[in-house]
Amino acid sequence: MSEIQIPKAENFHIEFKSEKVSSKNLAREIAAFANAEGGEIWLGVDDNREISGLSRSYEEDIMNICRTGVIPPIQPVYEPIKIDDKEIARIIIQKGVDRPYYTSDHYYYIRVGSTKRIASRQELIRLFQASGLFHYDLIELDYADKNELNYSDIAGYFSRYQISFSSETKEEKDRLLIASNILGKNNRPTLGGLLIFGVSPETRLPQSGVAFAHFVGNEIGSELIDKKTIGGNLQNQVNNTLAAIKANLKTASWIEGAKRIEKPFYPEKVFRELVVNACVHRNYSITGSQIRIFLFQDRIEFISPGRLPNTITVENIKVGASFSRNPFLVRLMENLGYMDQLGRGLPMVFQEAGKLKKNVDFLDSGEEFRVILEL
Repeated sequence: MSEIQIPKAENFHIEFKSEKVSSKNLAREIAAFANAEGGEIWLGVDDNREISGLSRSYEEDIMNICRTGVIPPIQPVYEPIKIDDKEIARIIIQKGVDRPYYTSDHYYYIRVGSTKRIASRQELIRLFQASGLFHYDLIELDYADKNELNYSDIAGYFSRYQISFSSETKEEKDRLLIASNILGKNNRPTLGGLLIFGVSPETRLPQSGVAFAHFVGNEIGSELIDKKTIGGNLQNQVNNTLAAIKANLKTASWIEGAKRIEKPFYPEKVFRELVVNACVHRNYSITGSQIRIFLFQDRIEFISPGRLPNTITVENIKVGASFSRNPFLVRLMENLGYMDQLGRGLPMVFQEAGKLKKNVDFLDSGEEFRVILEL
C-alpha cells in the first residue's frame, strides 16, 4: 500500500464514493468515466472528502461490476491505499477505446463537470461517431430538398467516371444520386451531399462554414485586421479560406544585390492540409460552432469542433494514424482531388514545421481539436 493524498475536490476526473454505494451506481460512474476522458473513483471517501474507510477489499466486486455491469467490459486498476490508519481504494478508469459504454440496465452515461448524467441524443450521436458505428455525414436531411443541389457540379463530378449525368432520365439521375449517397432513400440530400454539392449549404447547416480572424497581436482581445465568415460548399470553403490566409500572411524578405530573398516559410500545402482536415473531419453534429481559424502575430490556430475519435490520439496522428469520422466526405473530397486517405497530411505538417525549427501543437480538449502552428 502507498501513502497518497486525497484530491482536494470532485471534478471531471475525480469522484468520491463511500462504502455504502450500490453496485448499480458504481457501474454508472465507471461507464461515465469510460465514455469521457477517464477518471478515478475514490472508494471509502465521502462526498465532503472525509475518509469513512472500507471494511474489506472490494477489488473482486469492482472487477465483476466492470465485467458484467458495464458493456462492453472494461479493465480498471484497483489500488488499495492506507491513510490515517484507514483503508480506502482508488479505482482508475481509462478513457475507453470501445466507446460508447452502457450499463446493464441499458443507459449510456457521460461525465459533466463533477457529476454524471444520461447522455442526450446529440451526445449519443457523438459517442457513436467516435466509435465508427455511425456516420453523421450520411444522414438524410428531412428539411432539405434536392433542388438545393448544384446539378452542374454533380454532372462535372460524374463526368470523371465517364457518366453523362445531364443526359440521363429523371429516374436514372435519382438512382445515381441515391446510389452515390448524395441523396437518401427518400430523395432528400444527405448531409455530405449538401456540403459538397449544395448551392448554399449554410442556409440548412449553420454550423458549416469557416470563421477567419486576423489579430494585430497575440491575443483574441487584440485589434482585428481582418475578419471573414466563409460559406458555400466545402470546396469553396477550402479555396476561399486559403485565399484569406495567403492574403493576410506576411513573409519576411530582403534585397541582396539585385535579388529579392524570401525568408524560408511554410509551403502552401501545410495550410491547405490543415484547412481541408478541419472541413472534412469536424463533427457536424455539433451545431453551435463553426470552424475557426485565428491568425496572430506569432501563430495561426485551426480549431475544429469535435474530439478525436476513439482510437486516435495526439501522439499517433503525428506518425500517420487516421480515422474518418465522415468517410463519405473524405471519399468525395478525395475524388475531387483535395486529399488522400493515407494519413500523410498531419505528419507532413509536423515535418515541415520541424524543417523550419517551428513548433506545431495538436490539442484535443473539450469538444474541439486544435492545431497551433508557430509562425
